[in-house]
Amino acid sequence: MGTIFLFEIMGTATLVLLGAGVVANVVLSGTKGNGGGWLLINFGWGLGVFCGVYVAYASGAHINPAVTVGLLASGAEEYAPGVAVTLPNTLAYFAAELIGAFLGAVVAWLAYKKHYDDETDPAAILGTFSTGPEKRSYGWNTVTEIIGTYVLVLLVLMMGETPAELGPLAVALVVLAIGASLGGPTGYAINPARDLGPRLAHAILPIRHKGSSDWSYAWVPIAGPVVGALLAGASVQIFPLLGAGAA
Repeated sequence: MGTIFLFEIMGTATLVLLGAGVVANVVLSGTKGNGGGWLLINFGWGLGVFCGVYVAYASGAHINPAVTVGLLASGAEEYAPGVAVTLPNTLAYFAAELIGAFLGAVVAWLAYKKHYDDETDPAAILGTFSTGPEKRSYGWNTVTEIIGTYVLVLLVLMMGETPAELGPLAVALVVLAIGASLGGPTGYAINPARDLGPRLAHAILPIRHKGSSDWSYAWVPIAGPVVGALLAGASVQIFPLLGAGAA
């Protein structure tokens, strides 16, 4: 459990540091990457996953509660080599991923501290921490998150029992593809910890002009990925060919 906790914290923190960092670079005023665009954000998040998976190799590199849920729903016996699927281990993954995401967001804020001090747009500030919809419709926003997470977790399960067995580059390319193809409506959280941890950091950190943390929307990037992960895990159990791919 100590291995799970340490490596999932470090891996998820790495993911969010680089992911939140690229959004800050593109969105905040006065940065060298300001205006870099959506594809720069997609590549930054994809490479953040690449680095996070490497860092968290010893725990199976879930770095995402949706991956943990998907493995659980698929009937897997282990979360990683030597790590059994048990309730204490499941809770350890969830806790570590949330803590890691929170810490990664805090460090990203430190890296861009002077730019946050000068930023006056509350929406831009929040967007560097958490996701939000372009067209607010809680039901359809949830559908978008379900679809994106289903694609992610299904591919994780088909290519190996854990992301570490896929190879970091494969997971990074999947996330890049999801962001470029499905990320437009909601910002593709596809990871409950990635959204909730930084949103908590946004609420707590002393940031000028930060405005609301938009808690009325916060359930969408939690519920959508959980449902998507459950559906992906169920797909592996229902369809024999998919199950063979996850063996």
